[in-house]
Amino acid sequence: MSRSDAPLHNVFVYGSFQEPDIVNIMLERIPEIISVTLPGFKRFRLKGRLYPCVVPSESGEVHGKVLMGLTDKELASLDAVEGNEYERVTVEVVRTDNSEKFTVKTYLWINKDDPDMYGEWDFEEWKRLHMPKFMKTIKQIIELHKNPHQGKGLDDYTQIIHENLGDAPSS
Repeated sequence: MSRSDAPLHNVFVYGSFQEPDIVNIMLERIPEIISVTLPGFKRFRLKGRLYPCVVPSESGEVHGKVLMGLTDKELASLDAVEGNEYERVTVEVVRTDNSEKFTVKTYLWINKDDPDMYGEWDFEEWKRLHMPKFMKTIKQIIELHKNPHQGKGLDDYTQIIHENLGDAPSS
């Protein structure tokens, strides 16, 4: 399969990756972005972290965005930033503009019984209070990911996230 024939990926994002400036740092472009809802899941804050998680919840729904048409390389960049605390899975979302359902990839929190999960994560509050620090950390991870000769992997990226974005005051 030639590079131009490689399948493209649509990815549901529900936290900081809804912000186009963050997406641009990770992907070096801003893809088409569609507003959607993910039924059957709930988004939580994580104590001491600047980013949310999503876990299954029969009565829940999560509003977010879908990044459309990502390449394998771009998906690998998302994998690097998500680290080893999330699992990439396939889910069905519903467009907010026309109620069309379609299948996408997303990142679920692996520890579904994590005692650090609490309350609803607020995107606007995150932008106001934490976005600059988050952008700096994402830039650091993406630079390391672009230079694999430095021997960094998912565990290293997760460690960087904890060092820079952990122990955050709960907002």
